[in-house]
Amino acid sequence: MYTHQKNIITAGTPLANAKGALVMLHGRGGTSGNILSLTGKFNMKDMSIIAPQAIHQSWYPYSFMAPIADNLAALDSALEIISDIVKDIIAASIPAEKIYFAGFSQGACLTLEFIARNARHYGGAVAFTGGLIGQQINSGNYKGFFDATPVLITTGDPDPHVPLQRVLESADVLKVMDAIVTVEAYKGRPHTITQPEIDLANRLIFTR
Repeated sequence: MYTHQKNIITAGTPLANAKGALVMLHGRGGTSGNILSLTGKFNMKDMSIIAPQAIHQSWYPYSFMAPIADNLAALDSALEIISDIVKDIIAASIPAEKIYFAGFSQGACLTLEFIARNARHYGGAVAFTGGLIGQQINSGNYKGFFDATPVLITTGDPDPHVPLQRVLESADVLKVMDAIVTVEAYKGRPHTITQPEIDLANRLIFTR
């Protein structure tokens, strides 16, 4: 069963005293501790960092491009956890425009899926190798407008798990919803996060 629990690790400034918040989502086989190791490389002064842990170290069991029904129960549970975290952040008097998101691989896919289903003016989002979820993109799942929220999607070209075409299609959906999307594909880059991607994220997203 893939019913996720609200099991989170935090870092940075406590939420009650923070000027903003970053929600970080690990990849398949990873942990919240793994993804939190990146925070020292981001420009995130006075920010609260929140990283939930997926059950079985996986947010959903199959490929992000499997038929949506195959991943539906796990995906719904994961999206609910993120929604609860965002509500907690807002309840701590941090507005949506100061909430940021970052994820890698499966966590990057989940990042994009969440913000597209809950579009509003966020601080920004970084998807390190990811795309919108489903065998085909169903634009009917996505609502709202980003009001020029900056979004960065990086990927390898090619990547063994995330086709570049899906990345580009996902970017197009977000652009229609008024996100300012940057896509950067790195020729021959393995399935990982590299320093140039972190530098780009700092320049485009973590600037405030």
